[in-house]
Amino acid sequence: MSDSYAFLKGHGTENDFVLLPDDDGSVHGDLDAGRVRALCDRRAGIGGDGVLRVIRTTALEAGRGQPAEWFMDYRNADGSLSEMCGNGIRVFGRHLALAGLVDPTGPVPVATRDGVKTLTFAGGAADGEITVDMGVPKVLEETEVAVGAGSWPALHVDMGNPHAVAWVEDLADAGPLLDAPTYDTRVYPDGVNVEFVVRRGPAHVAMRVHERGSGETRSCGTGACAVMVAAALADDAPRDTDYRIDLPGGTLRIRWTADDRVLMTGPAVLVAEGTTSL
Repeated sequence: MSDSYAFLKGHGTENDFVLLPDDDGSVHGDLDAGRVRALCDRRAGIGGDGVLRVIRTTALEAGRGQPAEWFMDYRNADGSLSEMCGNGIRVFGRHLALAGLVDPTGPVPVATRDGVKTLTFAGGAADGEITVDMGVPKVLEETEVAVGAGSWPALHVDMGNPHAVAWVEDLADAGPLLDAPTYDTRVYPDGVNVEFVVRRGPAHVAMRVHERGSGETRSCGTGACAVMVAAALADDAPRDTDYRIDLPGGTLRIRWTADDRVLMTGPAVLVAEGTTSL
């Protein structure tokens, strides 16, 4: 690993990431948790909710055998591995397109620890929203989450990573979310992303989220997908209904299709690039 290396910074609905170009795995080798924490530190580092390493599938054991050239090696801000990141994969795709590593005029497959996700670009490489086929949701058991003295029923929805979706009267009910909500560790032995949700109108909800390994974030793509699935079930909505999901950092549009796929559409922006020795 060299002393100085390239990075980029980007966000999707203000869920922000440090990107590390590492085509063949020669720059970072085994990306360790300490380096990820240093990069994500908002005071002493670059700052981010996580790190996206841009690496070829053939260069990383987790990616080998997947039918996509590029693998999104995602780490939470605390350095822990995560299976999938819905906002991150759009930012990842934006970088691939701007760098000329993929053709954005057609579907772009990206390998992840939750399998291959396909991206579709509404505009050219540099602008326009990106739609991600997030795959088939898994609706599991009812559970419960708590913050301080408050507790709420929650629906366990798996979008490649685990979510607990709880309906609240007011988004402020969850408090400052400085610490992780309490949850059933038997249901979520590896931790969980917890979403607090209120209704805004027909097929329209707002949410806050505490992400495992990162704390409260301005947005969570997989969390918004889990919320849409829970809302559609609660509303008995027909498939292919478009839902608007408002997050502190922006808005995502999500559809649960007749063939059981969840499609998420939203922006992806690259804001900086440079070199660092962190």
